[in-house]
Amino acid sequence: MTMRDIDEFVKKAEEIYASQFQAELEREHMDEFVAIDPESGEYFLGGTLNEATQAARQDFPERLTHAIRIGHRAALHFGLHVR
Repeated sequence: MTMRDIDEFVKKAEEIYASQFQAELEREHMDEFVAIDPESGEYFLGGTLNEATQAARQDFPERLTHAIRIGHRAALHFGLHVR
């Protein structure tokens, strides 16, 4: 998969999330994770990133999914919190 393919894959998954699932999921599943299969448009929820991606792999073992942390700009945050 080229970088362009990856960019298109992510863009499609994020568009599906924003247009079809974001409002409901942010209302009912804040801070959980969702893995989206852009090919089918299906989504899979989990309390952790691993749970969401594993749920997706059960139905689509050969496909990639794009994971989002519901209500956040990024699925994971790396760094140091300074007080």
